[in-house]
Amino acid sequence: MGLLDLLFGKRKQEVLEAIERGAKIVDVRTAQEFKYGNVDGSLNIPVDSLNASNIKKLKKLNAPLIVCCASGMRSASAKGILLQNGLEEVHNAGAWHKLNRWVNS
Repeated sequence: MGLLDLLFGKRKQEVLEAIERGAKIVDVRTAQEFKYGNVDGSLNIPVDSLNASNIKKLKKLNAPLIVCCASGMRSASAKGILLQNGLEEVHNAGAWHKLNRWVNS
């Protein structure tokens, strides 16, 4: 097992454990991208819409969050924004299609 396998295997394990604890999936792609494919039950809040109002809504969920996007770049940014705004447990799953395989395997 290589270093990347170890790192990504750990990410997968953390994400799946968070889902078992009731985590909510937040897809931070645009509405147009989300429309053409997404993880069932995920919320669509584009990364550039992570304003005070949407952050407040996410806090009210009172659950761990898993962020995803097309490749992992926007979800990494979203994770930083959410953590800076007081959300305590946020996981970056990276690409939504990979997360979709994880939750449906």
